[in-house]
Amino acid sequence: MKISAIISFLETLAHPSLQEQYDNAGLITGDSQWECTGIICSLDATEEVVKEAIGKKCNLIVAHHPIIFGGLKKINGKNYVEKTVITAIKNDIAIYAIHTNLDNVKEGVNGKIASMLGLQNLSILSSKENSLRKLFTFVPVDKAEQVRDAIFEAGGGHIGNYSECSFTTEGTGTFKAGQGADPYTGEIGKRHFEKEIKIEVIFPGFLERKIVMAMKAAHPYEEVAYDVVLLSNTHQGIGSGILGELPVSHDEKHFLSLLKEIFKVPVIRHSALLNKSVKKVAICGGAGSFLISKALASEADAYVTADMKYHEFFDANGRMLITDIGHYESEQFTINLLYEVLAEKFPTFAVLKTEVETNPVRYFL
Repeated sequence: MKISAIISFLETLAHPSLQEQYDNAGLITGDSQWECTGIICSLDATEEVVKEAIGKKCNLIVAHHPIIFGGLKKINGKNYVEKTVITAIKNDIAIYAIHTNLDNVKEGVNGKIASMLGLQNLSILSSKENSLRKLFTFVPVDKAEQVRDAIFEAGGGHIGNYSECSFTTEGTGTFKAGQGADPYTGEIGKRHFEKEIKIEVIFPGFLERKIVMAMKAAHPYEEVAYDVVLLSNTHQGIGSGILGELPVSHDEKHFLSLLKEIFKVPVIRHSALLNKSVKKVAICGGAGSFLISKALASEADAYVTADMKYHEFFDANGRMLITDIGHYESEQFTINLLYEVLAEKFPTFAVLKTEVETNPVRYFL
């Protein structure tokens, strides 16, 4: 199996176009046309993880964090990034990062954290803008179902928990075929009137090329009339953070103890206790201070995240419990997420979880 096949699958889960502008998700080292000998799933692609991959004869590392964020001007091994890249290249190890694009899908990093906490009634905390498109196309009546099926098969027509969503209207289209044309109906040089169906379908923007190609392939016309427009509607499954509800309410201290137990953290930094129960919980794995206002607006009782600065705890403003459980600790189950989806998709292939502890933070108790 080529590495490209594994990448193609990962991109159906979290397309690279969903990553933030500062990010560097994707294939960082290696060649997608290499035959894959095995996969190591990790949170970080450090030199130790690369050496682990070499020892276990796996030539692909699927990591959450990109080892390279900015451009490298020199690669001489003076820091951990350069050392990792050198070791990977010298040993033909491919590193693929699936970072904020995996953060920005409902079933991704934050969805995994929510499942560990047992949260229910999940919704995106901050929807990503400009993520939806609508396709309009015009099809002769007898081929409408064929074209509609092709669009659905390519991923169009999903709205929340519903699939195969579309709208149709009937009308009459006109055209006059010129010399050299090969019209599906009508005659060369004569205006033709055709009973047609207008099909409207919503789809996520990253699927535009795939859906348009599928629609054209199924369409009987030589020249296909269609429009794709940007929507201001939000996609219910794309965006930052997750909001959900605990099965039962907890007092704040019990909730903090629950976090310590599930995420195996020796200490939790948090804002002032408010002496109220915790039921509605907002989540953002990794650095999540940018979503404090969204968590407050959602009326969450608690916000679980990491990398909070001193002054940002004041933003709780006596309305919400802010908890900082640590960056690694909040995202550690991403390793399990990657392992689970890859092992299920490729059950006969070597998919492993890293045994390297990559958390750079230590606690003195």
